Amino acid sequence: MDDLQKKIIAELKVQEDIDPQKEIRKSIDFLKAYLQKHSFLNGFVLGISGGQDSTLAGKLAQMAIEELRMEMKEDRYTFIAVLLPYGIQKDAEDVEDAIHFIQPDEILTINIKNAVDASVLTLLTAGVALSDFAKGNEKARERMKVQYSIAAMKNCAVLGTDHAAEALTGFFTKYGDGGSDLVPLYRLNKRQGKLLLQTLGCPKHLYEKVPTADLEDNRPLFSDEEALGVSYKEIDDYLEGKAVTEKAKQTIESLYKKSMHKRHLPITIFDDFWK
Repeated sequence: MDDLQKKIIAELKVQEDIDPQKEIRKSIDFLKAYLQKHSFLNGFVLGISGGQDSTLAGKLAQMAIEELRMEMKEDRYTFIAVLLPYGIQKDAEDVEDAIHFIQPDEILTINIKNAVDASVLTLLTAGVALSDFAKGNEKARERMKVQYSIAAMKNCAVLGTDHAAEALTGFFTKYGDGGSDLVPLYRLNKRQGKLLLQTLGCPKHLYEKVPTADLEDNRPLFSDEEALGVSYKEIDDYLEGKAVTEKAKQTIESLYKKSMHKRHLPITIFDDFWK
């Protein structure tokens, strides 16, 4: 294992082996502590997509809220799950199954299609025609905007689903799903998140489905691994300090370097990036 791999593992806090029960407890305690420290908040908001990451983050949030209500004897604490389809979601049944597993206190459905299409049209009127890929980022940012609007009116914090495998590759939309108040899955890779869901009794098809951001109109349900050019198994192995093929290593490290800006706050004159 070379120095860059060691640096990335240390930066993203990934452990080679985990105890899923301890990691579940760690995330729940983290979520509870955040609300106790920020006592003006009433709970959490999170968009539920029907995929592994939001299902896990949503379940942990609901468990944290239930414990906090019981311990603090305050009914004001709540978890709000938000469904954010663009038109008709192709894997809507998975979203329903995720909601059934999480059992959130409140469910809101906001269809983002009109807002996204209006934004695309407004830009086109100004002479800026968005590519299908750029429109996908528009969807991600609209979803996060909606979550923050709900959080503002409900006096809640917005959760993010970013984990080590996504953080490493920069596989998230800057100021879209990459924008949130706290990230309870940070430190876990993809297979570790799957292990937590297995431990929590999640339906198997939700954590074994092919991961997809599903942002592009022309490539619906386009898989993460096709987009990245490397498998999550290889990314997870790399993050656990294991050997991977030279091709996978080069791809992973190239993605890491190219996405540095996504893991950093806006650059100031005191940062090294611009020099």
